[in-house]
Amino acid sequence: MTEKDKNQNNFQFEISMSVLNHLGRNLYRSFATILGEAISNSWDADAKNVWIYVDKSENRFFIKDDGVGMSANDFQNKFLKIGYTKRKISTISQGGRAYIGRKGIGKLALLSCADRISIISKVENESYIGGVIDNSDLEKAIKDDVKPDEYDLEMPDMATFTKYTKGHKRGTIIYFEGIRDGIKNSLKFMKKSIALYFRFSLLDKSFNIYLNDEKITQESLHDLADTTEFLWNINSIDDPYVKKMLNKLKEPEKNILMSSSIKGFIASVSRPRDLNIISADERVGVNLFVNGRIRESDILKHIPTARVAESYLYGQIHYDDLDSGEDRFTSSREGVIADDPKYKNFLKNLRKKILEIVVDWDKLRIKNREDGDSENERMSRKDRKSGELFNAVSKEYSLPKSSKNKNKVDGWVGELADDAKFNFGSYAECFISENLIRKFVIDKKLKLSPQAKTKAGEWKTVEAESKAKGNISIKIRRVNNDLSYLSMDDLAYLVDKKDPIKEACLARDAKEYKPIRDAVAHTSLLTQLAKDKLSSVYENIKARVKTLLK
Repeated sequence: MTEKDKNQNNFQFEISMSVLNHLGRNLYRSFATILGEAISNSWDADAKNVWIYVDKSENRFFIKDDGVGMSANDFQNKFLKIGYTKRKISTISQGGRAYIGRKGIGKLALLSCADRISIISKVENESYIGGVIDNSDLEKAIKDDVKPDEYDLEMPDMATFTKYTKGHKRGTIIYFEGIRDGIKNSLKFMKKSIALYFRFSLLDKSFNIYLNDEKITQESLHDLADTTEFLWNINSIDDPYVKKMLNKLKEPEKNILMSSSIKGFIASVSRPRDLNIISADERVGVNLFVNGRIRESDILKHIPTARVAESYLYGQIHYDDLDSGEDRFTSSREGVIADDPKYKNFLKNLRKKILEIVVDWDKLRIKNREDGDSENERMSRKDRKSGELFNAVSKEYSLPKSSKNKNKVDGWVGELADDAKFNFGSYAECFISENLIRKFVIDKKLKLSPQAKTKAGEWKTVEAESKAKGNISIKIRRVNNDLSYLSMDDLAYLVDKKDPIKEACLARDAKEYKPIRDAVAHTSLLTQLAKDKLSSVYENIKARVKTLLK
């Protein structure tokens, strides 16, 4: 074989520019993700500070850090080399930080949110190097199938960076202009988003993030903290948000034990809408972090319990061991590979803990006179609804915080909760059963006995005298016939002709029912024996009424 033939058989891979799209340029979905990639790069570069400067009126923003910076060689052979990963050399930065980046394609996120991206960087005591990526030019190069080594970046206009290069000894500055879809979120929302996803998630005092020169701290989340009611701390996480902000809980925090490599917290708010603190379309959820970076937002969607409590929960789960060994993360960098055994086992165990939390949440909500989980069967539906009615009514008697009697009155109201739950339900039982019998009497055209008419007349007289004393002239009963004045013990004799002395019948049950029922109707608090009696007799009445109506 000639030398010419040998050369003709030396084949090489050639990567098309279109791979940029397939690998990730169009996979990133949110503004927070873009910030996350840039901030992650700064973390990996041992930056102590990251500054974000947003100019909504000009639809642009800058991200600047004081990391180690890049030389010309670094920029060409590391940053611009798609797929380059620092982990081939080490998993730890020179400053001792665990690297967040892994695949070497996260930088493509930077191309997905703006028309043009200008990047300048410098190592200490050297000059800036960099380039400009214009997405319209890039699109053309992809369409024309230009080879990567034939696509040259533009030189950045250093005058654009003048404001941000003063005093900048080393690090990287990225300028995003022509933001796609515009910068919709207000600075307030951005602060909350950054505080949630990048500040206290890193749990590192040596790493600071600034938005328009204002340092981002957990204080940006005071709205969320103020609406937080209950907290479950996983393996006693040492978190500034948990320690400093969650100091208005309605109950002491509870500890949850999981594998020692997992830490975090789960908290619940007063109302589901309290979690809409980032934007109208984005809620705070329970997020999974690995090495300080969010890997799954709202992880509960992968372990649904179909319980009401889920819509009240938010928090953070930190599981750094997911970043050990093989690569478990999707190409979009916004998820974990679903069928990874270690991840599946983690989800299985987390779901067990979530189920424990939602049961606990229901108990705590009921204890604090709030609606709980309507589908939790540990309480009867009737008792739960009676409790919810009591909660709604009792709130109308809540005194302002400034009142000196607030705690005392709240205590009084709290003491009524269990009795109210029983009394409210019992009154509903009376109301329904007695009105059903009235409907039955009318439907069957049963005639009132002389005794029944006499009893109705007595109640009419009582009503007339009471209205006169109260100077009331309005009509009180919607239906003013004799039947509407008769209670269960009077109605029972009309529909059940059995002799109550000789055999069990509705009239006998009604006679036993009346004194305790009257106590309920007059808001008296009952003894436990009276409650048991009322409940057992009502079961008989309910069964007999249902038999009549069949």
